[in-house]
Amino acid sequence: MAPTPTQSSQLVNPLATTAQLSSSGSQLDGVPADLEDSIRFAGASLTQVAGMLLRLPQEIIARAIILFTRFWVGPEGGSLIEYGTEIVSASSLYLIAKLSPYPKSPRQILTTYAYLSSLPMTLLTSSLFSSKVPESPDAYYLSEGTYLSQRVTLMKTESHILRVLGFDTHVALPYTLCVNYLQTLDVFQHPQASALAKRAFAHLNTSLLSPQLLYLTHQPPALATAAIYLAAREVGVKLPDNEWWEVFDTDREELGFLVVGLLSTEAFVKGEEERWGEGKGRGKAPMTVEAVEAEVERRRILEGGG
Repeated sequence: MAPTPTQSSQLVNPLATTAQLSSSGSQLDGVPADLEDSIRFAGASLTQVAGMLLRLPQEIIARAIILFTRFWVGPEGGSLIEYGTEIVSASSLYLIAKLSPYPKSPRQILTTYAYLSSLPMTLLTSSLFSSKVPESPDAYYLSEGTYLSQRVTLMKTESHILRVLGFDTHVALPYTLCVNYLQTLDVFQHPQASALAKRAFAHLNTSLLSPQLLYLTHQPPALATAAIYLAAREVGVKLPDNEWWEVFDTDREELGFLVVGLLSTEAFVKGEEERWGEGKGRGKAPMTVEAVEAEVERRRILEGGG
């Protein structure tokens, strides 16, 4: 990630460069871009649901998803041919939780992920748009031998993530800004204010899964502004007639791009459910190195390369 001129601000994130967005370690290793998008989405979804099961606050989960996503970006990023998506997700969540007031033990993390790996992706993605989560994994059994082996892998992967990211784990989020902006716009007196705030937060959460990597290409103020703009249109709250978004450091072009990106994410999620649903005979995108290699080979054969 390239630092910005105002990187000292806690409200600013390192953004991905054009070169990083145009290529990745996975694509250099022969993973098609659309398959990479699917796997990255599956890993982000897994992180979200695992965090929910571990009863972590949404801000902690969001930071873990952003860290997970950063790991795969650019030619110097991690490759799906070298690192398993599931363990990178688990390590990202473990790392971010450890740096927060809500640390989780390796056993809690690994038991949760072992439980979730047994579930179809359709159940995981449906959990993202409702308050319902899969049943608790507390009774799920993880043998001592398996736990010790996976714990070593978890720690090694955590080190790999830190090295790839240059030990920069800072993540600024738009949630608090979203509330502040709503207060500035004086909408909390509106009868639909609660619905507006909930819908704006829902857009911010959904955009964590965006194949356009919105959190890696735009700063928190712009994300918060776009979420408010779109939510206001959806719930029928009238905002000021002037170009109020400019007050929040967002120009019209960026606002338009983000609104389109926010609208397209849910359609992408539904498409992934259809693509990898149980009816397709697979149930979920490949989440291990072996499964990715098998899928790449399957495609090569189907395309007549075999």
